[in-house]
Amino acid sequence: MNTTKKVAIGVDVGGTNTAIGVVDPEGNVMIKDNIPTATHGNFEKFIEDLATAIQGQIASAKLLNENLEFLGVGIGAPNGNYYSGTIEYAPNLSFKGVLHFVKLIRNYFPEMPALALTNDANAAAIGEMIYGGARDMKNFVMYTLGTGVGSGVVVNGDLVYGHDGFAGECGHTTLIPGGRLCGCGALGHLEAYCSAPGMKRTAFELMVQYNATDSLLANKSYNELDSKMIYDAAVAGDFVAKLVFEKTGHWLGQGLADTVHHLSPEAIFLFGGPTAAGDLIFKPTIESMEKHLLPIFKNKIKVLPSQLKPGDAAIVGASALVWQELKK
Repeated sequence: MNTTKKVAIGVDVGGTNTAIGVVDPEGNVMIKDNIPTATHGNFEKFIEDLATAIQGQIASAKLLNENLEFLGVGIGAPNGNYYSGTIEYAPNLSFKGVLHFVKLIRNYFPEMPALALTNDANAAAIGEMIYGGARDMKNFVMYTLGTGVGSGVVVNGDLVYGHDGFAGECGHTTLIPGGRLCGCGALGHLEAYCSAPGMKRTAFELMVQYNATDSLLANKSYNELDSKMIYDAAVAGDFVAKLVFEKTGHWLGQGLADTVHHLSPEAIFLFGGPTAAGDLIFKPTIESMEKHLLPIFKNKIKVLPSQLKPGDAAIVGASALVWQELKK
């Protein structure tokens, strides 16, 4: 006898591409696809294209297993507001203003049991709780390190959204007053130092400081250099590259200590490209966090790598929203 298998659809809206995947209850992506995130600014047309792609994924998945039951669509998006189902003033999307994402996508899937949207870092936190290393945790924080520094905060088993849906912007705490310009327009935020672009800025500052013309990074242009190149140089023993990781870890640990003081989580998970460097980033981060913690918190808070699969994490995290919705 064929039994019904319940699955969820995850959608990750990025600045360049939007990824769509069908995810099973164990967090395995059965099939996936992507469409360009429109640059024309026509949001209704983008929603139409996305709905067509989702319908295509449903049809393809049913060819693999006709006994699938689709429980909903979870969407991770920049500046996504869970309460209202809107994307609001996202700086890296061509669509401007407040976008009623869930309302419009529901027109195409009126019978779908669950439709929900949140920002990408919150989706990653829910993914960690449903599928990853936080499955047995009630209090933890997810930090996502990439183009920016995002975070999702879970307290007593619930994601913290705040009164307006935008709680958990740990990347925009002030690390160095009057410091580097952050992408948000403010000065000295953690994101300006601990994101992948922040690491690049640190590399160039260090090359100037030490006149490091012999660094493996010295012949790279500003637009060319990325965090992967810094990692490769550090593994090869480059002084500047290793110091980039040390300084980034120092700043990140300082930020994590602030988070611990606010929330006293069981663990902080780190996710994103720079975390692939392993001990190069984790060791200085943990040392710095412990240095900046109050004695009552020392040696109690775990700093762990995310257990979500890097290539599928955004889709898996978004799909986890569906399971969260159905628990309510």
